[in-house]
This record gives sequence, structure tokens and C-alpha cells, in this order.
Amino acid sequence: MFRNNYDNDSVTFSPQGRIFQVEYAAEAVKQGSVVVGLVSKTHAVLVAIKRNAEELSSYQKKLFAVDEHVGLAIAGLTSDARVLSNFMKQQCLSQRLTYDRAMPLDTLIALIGDKAQLNTQHYGRRPYGVGLLVAGVDDTGPHLFEFQPSGMTQEMLACAIGARSQMARTYLEKNLDKFADCGRDELVRHGLRALKETLVQDRELTLENTSVGVVGLEEPGKKALEFFKVHDGAEVKEWINSVAEDAEGGGETTEGGDGMQVDE
Repeated sequence: MFRNNYDNDSVTFSPQGRIFQVEYAAEAVKQGSVVVGLVSKTHAVLVAIKRNAEELSSYQKKLFAVDEHVGLAIAGLTSDARVLSNFMKQQCLSQRLTYDRAMPLDTLIALIGDKAQLNTQHYGRRPYGVGLLVAGVDDTGPHLFEFQPSGMTQEMLACAIGARSQMARTYLEKNLDKFADCGRDELVRHGLRALKETLVQDRELTLENTSVGVVGLEEPGKKALEFFKVHDGAEVKEWINSVAEDAEGGGETTEGGDGMQVDE
């Protein structure tokens, strides 16, 4: 995928003002399996499709808990994600040891954005080939952030990244107005429906390939937290069955979406 002399490192601009190494890192994100994030007034939810490299291997983890109040989903290079995840865990632990409080979400997101941006300014380094969706909760409620390899971060109401993620984003855009008032379980079901839109015809959501992460407030208007937890295996069975029943009961549009082959 070699283009020209301007893509040998991440510190040289092309005459058009582009940094090709950063664009290549963004392509790595698009090769990863899709992850979806949504946020309501009370909860933030992450859902992900897990892949196994071969029949004999286990499924790779896509969701990671960072602290009690925050977790993340990854799309792209898992090894790069592990470095960023460990960095975030260290920052959260340092905050608790020094100030005896949880790390503010906007501060944590700014730190990983700055860390990634440095790799686009120093010769000999490369951008992180991973995109993150970070879900957390603070005194103002639940939040969802997107992190890109360029170091750009932004708060989102809903987001999808990874392979075939455009189809999930289309679902999220159509149903965006419903998310704010959703309860925990209904928000998860919306996330799984968006995830289902990205599947090719011969694939389905199963207990083995689906992960769900939830964080939020136990009750609206109160500070009691529902700590971030990753649900796998039998824990997601009820949600998957509920989405499957919805599709059988009148999901013509969903079935039509599964057959589409387009992506970014």
C-alpha cells in the first residue's frame, strides 16, 4: 500500500496537508471487528463482536474494565489497545492513591489523546493502530467518548467503529431520539440490533461471539453507581434471545440490512 515519499514516517506532511501514516492507522481500525456504544440518561453501554483467529483459538476480548466507573471497547490492533488500556488503568490508580477519588472522565480521555498525538510528532514512532470507545459515568451522568489513532477524541451520543460499522451507524442515527429515555436492558437491545445490522448473511449473534459492557447510575438522579461490568457467555443469552424474537416478530428491515455487503 506504498504511496509515495511522504508516507515513510508520521512527521512529514504531504503537499496536500495529509499525514499518510495516520491514515494507515485509521485503516487498521476499519479492519477490526465492529464495536458499538450508546448512552442514555442513566447508562452507557458497549457491545462488541468477538473474533477467533482460527477454529482452534479462543475468541479475543473486545471489552476491558479500566476502573469501577469506566471501561472501553476496541477495534484494531489488540496489542496497541492493551498498551493504552494499561496506561489508563495506571492513571486511574494513581488518581485514587493521590486524591482518593475516581479519575474524571474528560481528564482521562485528554491524557490518552495527548499520548497518541505525541506519536505523530516524533520521528521513529508510529500511531496506535486502534480505535477506542470509552464508556463511563461521573457526577453529571453517563458519557461515551470516541478515540481515534490521530489523537482526536470526542464525546458521542452513540457511535460504531470497525468493519462494516457504517451499517450500525445508520441504525443508530435512525433511532437516536429513543436512546436518552431507555432503561438499561432496552439500551443493550438497541446496541445488539445495531450490531446485528453489520453481520453478513451466514452469521448470527451467539453467546460465544458477543460481549456487552454496562456502566451507569442505579437510579436516575442519584449518585449510586452501577460499576462497569463485562457480560459474556450465558450472561448475554436473554438479551440475544430478545433481539432474535424482535426480528422474527416483524424485523423485515433488519433482515434486509443483514444481506447488504457495503462498508466504509
